[in-house]
Amino acid sequence: MDILDRKSEAIHFFFTGLEEILEVIGAALKNRTPHLNGEKFLTGKDVCGMLHISPRTLQEWRTQGKIPFLRLKGKILYKESEVLKWLGNNYLPPVE
Repeated sequence: MDILDRKSEAIHFFFTGLEEILEVIGAALKNRTPHLNGEKFLTGKDVCGMLHISPRTLQEWRTQGKIPFLRLKGKILYKESEVLKWLGNNYLPPVE
């Protein structure tokens, strides 16, 4: 039975694999969104990225009542299903 140390190829391969797994887990945790009763909630940053708009535009739409949102203890969230429904309701097909 061989004794493995830091310089052995098997140990290097093992730790390289662990680092890759940690990166994937870290990315998943960073990009996760809260769920409640099966409903996915989005942050303002998520919605801005999804719609390619600025935070100021999103704030204006909230103020004007154009986009549905939820405020919980100062935190503003958007139901993903409501945002998608809102997009569908405001969709205009191309003019031919």
